[in-house]
Amino acid sequence: MKTLVKNFIGGKWVEARSRRYFESRNPATGELVGRCVDSGREEIDQAVKAAARAFESWRRVPAPRRGEILFRVAERLVRHKDALARTLTQEMGKVLTEAKGDVQEAIDMAAYMAGEGRRLFGHVVPSELPNKSAQCIREPVGVVGLITPWNFPVAIPAWKSFPALILGNTVVLKPSPETPVTAASFIKIIEECGMPPGVVNLVLGSSAQLGEALVSHPEVALISFTGSTATGGKVAVAAATHHKRVALEMGGKNAILVMEDADLDLAVDGIIWSAFGTTGQRCTACSRLIVHTDVKNQLMKKLLARLAKLRIGNGLKPGIEMGPIINRAQLEKVHGYVGVGQQEGARLVAGGKILSEGEFKKGWFYAPTLFDCVTPAMRIAKEEIFGPVLGVLEVKDLDQAIAINNEVMQGLSTSVYTRDLNRAQRAIADIRTGIVYVNAGTIGSEVHLPFGGMRRTGNGHREAGQAALETFSEWKAVYIDYSGRLQRAQIDTD
Repeated sequence: MKTLVKNFIGGKWVEARSRRYFESRNPATGELVGRCVDSGREEIDQAVKAAARAFESWRRVPAPRRGEILFRVAERLVRHKDALARTLTQEMGKVLTEAKGDVQEAIDMAAYMAGEGRRLFGHVVPSELPNKSAQCIREPVGVVGLITPWNFPVAIPAWKSFPALILGNTVVLKPSPETPVTAASFIKIIEECGMPPGVVNLVLGSSAQLGEALVSHPEVALISFTGSTATGGKVAVAAATHHKRVALEMGGKNAILVMEDADLDLAVDGIIWSAFGTTGQRCTACSRLIVHTDVKNQLMKKLLARLAKLRIGNGLKPGIEMGPIINRAQLEKVHGYVGVGQQEGARLVAGGKILSEGEFKKGWFYAPTLFDCVTPAMRIAKEEIFGPVLGVLEVKDLDQAIAINNEVMQGLSTSVYTRDLNRAQRAIADIRTGIVYVNAGTIGSEVHLPFGGMRRTGNGHREAGQAALETFSEWKAVYIDYSGRLQRAQIDTD
């Protein structure tokens, strides 16, 4: 029997009062990864109240001292990187090298935000009146609720929690029920680095009611959500009803544009990594390949040759390049979209099937899938599939490629392959996504740049970099008048 995985509330590992439990299983093998407490609204309330009690003391800890704790977190994550990555692969399914990258993002974010403890710059500006100073400083917002997905169960909680913490906020994390063991392992590392009780809290559960309870709780000041566009819209409405700030990071329908002058071998490397890395289960995954007609046939030939060699299987095994889909429901959703593509007239040229024989029979595996003859009006060209499915759209020039790229509802990440500097600069200017890559794939963000998208990818907030500080802080304007008399701004004295 696996050890019971508990909630972390007020500095203690505790069970849910209901004494209900749920299981987390390896999507590659079906093996039990962990047995976890199945919490409800009562545990959310306890966690929020613990965070609220801790807030007043935590916000008064000098930011450099808060940063010292995050530096220790970074160091401890380095020491436990391999073990944490292995747990992540067992629970989520991504190959071990990618799981280590997931942990590395948390290491990088901890170190980056720890450094902000000695910065957190405000502004000092001239006053319009004599003998008066004017400045503004950052203030924490209070208790923040973090709702995170299963595809990056270490990196995304780190992206959200570390900027929140360095600013003096306290945190309640509600992770996906698909990856509770990884989330608990991550929080355990934070606990061991000297984080005061109640500053970071974790609530595990299988019910959608947990997220609803967190969003509606009166003592939560801000909700940071990463997940589907449909769920994010509901979170936004609920948060607005309760007068909360909300930061949304939602879906993507990302594209790689390959022009006729591109290095095709380099482009194929980027396409394979972007479309089939993490089994296509990234918000930045490429699911549209927009290619110039002059090189389409040559590119397709190279791409099919690479797809035929892609090694699929348990992500813990050496040499595996693509792991399983997270669960049966997502597997069936992906397969359903393949059927939709065929019905709409797209030509299936590779994959398109569930893998269920031999080494695949105990897991949720899908063959890497490639469609040709896709048009912009098709659902597989407009809707996020979140699986290893790539559609090819043919264009006559860069202008048409950019127009097709921009017409979907999401605007997260786009890549363009060209050796023409002028074309690259024009693409950067005209592509309407939050992230643009030139001669690289659509995935691979770095923690010191803002991460997020346009249109229905989010609500304007960004994660990572300096932009994350804007999400988790309030601005306070401060005026100090040392003139010794009443001065009235904007009032004429003539």
